[in-house]
Amino acid sequence: MRLDDERESSNIEDRRGEGGGGFGFPGLGGGGGGFSLGGGRMGCGSIIVIGVLALVFGINPLTLLGGGGGQVAPPAEQIGQPQIGSQAGRDSSDMDRFVAKVLATTEDSWAAQFEREVGQPYQPPKLVLFSGGVRSGCGAAESAMGPFYCPADRKVYLDQSFFDELSRRFGAPGDFAAAYVIAHEVGHHVQNLLGISEQAQAAQSRSSKTRGNAISVRVELQADCLAGVWAKANSTLLEPGDVEEAMRAATAIGDDTLQKAAQGMVVPESFTHGSAAQRTRWFERGMRDGTIKGCDTFAASEI
Repeated sequence: MRLDDERESSNIEDRRGEGGGGFGFPGLGGGGGGFSLGGGRMGCGSIIVIGVLALVFGINPLTLLGGGGGQVAPPAEQIGQPQIGSQAGRDSSDMDRFVAKVLATTEDSWAAQFEREVGQPYQPPKLVLFSGGVRSGCGAAESAMGPFYCPADRKVYLDQSFFDELSRRFGAPGDFAAAYVIAHEVGHHVQNLLGISEQAQAAQSRSSKTRGNAISVRVELQADCLAGVWAKANSTLLEPGDVEEAMRAATAIGDDTLQKAAQGMVVPESFTHGSAAQRTRWFERGMRDGTIKGCDTFAASEI
């Protein structure tokens, strides 16, 4: 992405070194505003990559339905062209600025989108940078759980080691792959502002586990589509290969990709985020349509 001339968002909280204290999300489904998932709870906000780092670290993904962490590996070159990969020898302040610039593009894009489609001001989320663990409005989270959005405090939580894992272990490097992750989590914030998160939670509370999973998939695919809407709004900043980076990331974190790698078989009824094909398809749909209305996964007969 060409971000050299873009502003940096001021909605950044640097809480690295603070520590999370404890694992998991107490009180899910109550004041925390997490999504219930059939008989369990999906935690505070929908995590873009539930199971990704769970598989990496050998954790049962069912224990991670509640939140997560994530990290952005520092870049090697100028802002706007970070090389997501090994953190060795990299200046973390460069990636900090990259994250702040990407967040600013989401603020500007969604402010304009809300004015056109919603008719009300957009209220941007805060983005919390942390390392190791963090306490959120949804409880304590560990980095191994992946990036997440907490609707209770309207904040996106990001640990800067996540993109290194996405690059090295899952073959999805690149600055736009990193930007897609941020845009997806901001997509969950958009869902929260529009009341979609609350409606999905209510529907899941009345559903079986299988049906709850299916609702979760539609929530996640909509966030992918909203990330595509953001990408279209910032098309002038894209460079050749950027969209392909996002597609590789979406493919790498598809439920079918992760399940096949972990257990050698795919169980569609257990999907919570959607298959690789579904995730890429809805991101592309968002880029093509460019509207919130076009991202109504709940109205789609097939996803």
